[in-house]
Amino acid sequence: MGRFRNQLNRKAIEEVGKVYENFKGEIEERLKEFEIQGKDGGKKEIFKELVFCILTPQSKARACWRALEDMTKNDILFKGDSKEILKSLRGVRFKYKKSEYIVRAREQFFSEENPIHSFAKSKEDPYKLRDYLAGNIKGIGYKEASHFLRNIGLGNGIAILDRHILGNLLKLGVIKEIPKFLSGKEYIEIEKKMEEFSKYIKIPLKHLDLTLWTKETGEVFK
Repeated sequence: MGRFRNQLNRKAIEEVGKVYENFKGEIEERLKEFEIQGKDGGKKEIFKELVFCILTPQSKARACWRALEDMTKNDILFKGDSKEILKSLRGVRFKYKKSEYIVRAREQFFSEENPIHSFAKSKEDPYKLRDYLAGNIKGIGYKEASHFLRNIGLGNGIAILDRHILGNLLKLGVIKEIPKFLSGKEYIEIEKKMEEFSKYIKIPLKHLDLTLWTKETGEVFK
């Protein structure tokens, strides 16, 4: 942490510490739910988490969750075509592309050769699975893959670098600027800085992610 200790914003760190203190119990409970999801959830439940992460880029998490519940309720998620799925994506940005991504991801996910579900069950190296997801699932990059892995209990050592997290890392002084585009290499570099910072302030990385999210949104969600 010595390499950027002098550039850290002490006031911002205190704010993060207060949020963590207030929401630590809820954060731990939510992370337990994610672990149970990965351990006990069937293929359909795991796939739902993948679809949620396909929907979230540049869209509000609550709107994405409502869309997912609507698709699930009407069984469109597992049987519908892209036009049927599209009808459920109210409030989701880039819904035309995302409806197509969901259909394609469903075909991949439920194929016999797909390793996603077996990875989730076996607890193998999540970094390998992240690389696979980002390289093979349309609509999934490093951020979305990291989000998915966290939501199925494989989030240790992995950061979800969305706009909330990056904005807070900038305020905290962990990074000097927010990249316009995050390549895989840059993502990993910032992830390592965030991990180093989490050790410095004694908040586990998977807790820190939800802490910063909660700081911005006021709730512990997904």
